[in-house]
Amino acid sequence: MKIKNSLAGVLTIITLLFTTFSNAGDEVEVDKNGVILAGYDAVAYFTKNEAVEGSAKYTATYNDAIYYFSSSRNRDTFKDDSAKYAPQYGGFCAYGLTFGKKLAVNGKAFEIVDGKLYVNKSQGVYETWSEARDENIVTANVKWSEVENTPIKEL
Repeated sequence: MKIKNSLAGVLTIITLLFTTFSNAGDEVEVDKNGVILAGYDAVAYFTKNEAVEGSAKYTATYNDAIYYFSSSRNRDTFKDDSAKYAPQYGGFCAYGLTFGKKLAVNGKAFEIVDGKLYVNKSQGVYETWSEARDENIVTANVKWSEVENTPIKEL
């Protein structure tokens, strides 16, 4: 009986994990494994001002997304204040949001503005976004409130 209950518990956890990650794509930009920011270290954007690849060795979960880090120190820093380091718009492309679209990012095109992390689809998209950065942030903030809970396929 204990084995049967244990097996049922494991199956329930597995089901919840798959449900969480299959739905996570609507509110956070993750890959098929549930990893956000294309695997780049969210803390390194702030501390090094560069895109540093994270490792599956150092992970944390926040808002239904798995974050990779380049060190245990960065992982622990993130865990201490996840909201500070998490990207805006669930990690979707900041410029895409100005059009009400949830677009994937490459993790390399980013900017910290007023202590907030904004990521973009690519360097070229970032350059266009940054030409009117402040206006684009205002527009994206409005659009995000409209589409945050809308499935990608409906946009």
